[in-house]
Amino acid sequence: MVGNLLDPRTSIVRRHGMSFRTNSKGLKLDPQELLKAFGGLDVHQLEKLADQSVVDAAQFNRDMVVAIAQAAALLETTDFSFRKPLDGKIVVTAFFEASTRTRLSFESAVLRLDGKILSVPDGQVTGVKKGESLSDIGEMLNTYGDAVVMRHPETNSVDEISQNLTAPLINAGNGSGQHPTQALLDWYALLKWRPMLASDTCPDKSRIHLGVVGTPGSMRAVNSFVQLALLFDSAIKRITVVSEMADPLGAKLSDSTADCDIEIEVTNDIKDVLPALDVIYMNSIAFLGDDYKTLDSRYKLDMESKLKPEAVIMHPLARRNELDSALDNTVHNLYFAQAAGAVFVRQALLTAVLARTGALADALTSR
Repeated sequence: MVGNLLDPRTSIVRRHGMSFRTNSKGLKLDPQELLKAFGGLDVHQLEKLADQSVVDAAQFNRDMVVAIAQAAALLETTDFSFRKPLDGKIVVTAFFEASTRTRLSFESAVLRLDGKILSVPDGQVTGVKKGESLSDIGEMLNTYGDAVVMRHPETNSVDEISQNLTAPLINAGNGSGQHPTQALLDWYALLKWRPMLASDTCPDKSRIHLGVVGTPGSMRAVNSFVQLALLFDSAIKRITVVSEMADPLGAKLSDSTADCDIEIEVTNDIKDVLPALDVIYMNSIAFLGDDYKTLDSRYKLDMESKLKPEAVIMHPLARRNELDSALDNTVHNLYFAQAAGAVFVRQALLTAVLARTGALADALTSR
């Protein structure tokens, strides 16, 4: 926690002569310990992402996730205004589905590193309105920008645009499929909260019982989060999925968990398991059949919920009534800090994908 580095009136953190805003409520996370842990930033892992698309959480290994988190910590605690890592780069943000946090945090990430943005905030203003295919749009975007960030309501949209798109594609959510950058910022928050989770010899007292409320197989953010969680088998004692569905994981995630050493159980009774959980990951919206549906009211968390004293709640937001706002001012609130790390994680990822990690290495040696 940041402690006396935080001005509670303005939520401004001051470090190394610079100031920046953090989340206004809940836990305030200090990135410094994560940045110093385990030998520092592994630039080699970041360089593997150069010119690569990021479409599925399954493409990451644990070392790469930790490297992205540590790069985000460096970006969060260092003044990069004079380095301009993305100067000369153009990123196209193509959002065919409504978004607040994801689109704005990507655009903020690019602009704060002196890149430029071409934005499609609404797919209905594109050629799609006239029946143009995503594959043809991908062909056009090749010459408009150096990378494309896309959100789309169709799960097969990534495959379709990739038929002709040769620029790196970052998947910002495709139907009920994947949301890999959300999962990266989720784990950035968890690793700042407890850096020892990144260790392959995580002590037993630091290991967690992770609860996942919802249906990962049809909730893209939860799906990607669980996919990354499987990489941290030395840090997770057990994963308990709380769902009203008999098979909440779905076929692809079930295949991934089959070879995992983490014990995974499914229950429909949140009250029974809640007192044992160290981390509770929630979401409100699932894609079932042909429409979006919300969680059953049985799975609501509020001030009456029997939480462990130091348990933390995560949520990708936006929320509905499944997460009572009364919890915002408690130590259980990790979800605001989770959202506050989004810009830094997406800065780290864009810097790697656009082959500008040299700026990170220079900043690290000059600290």
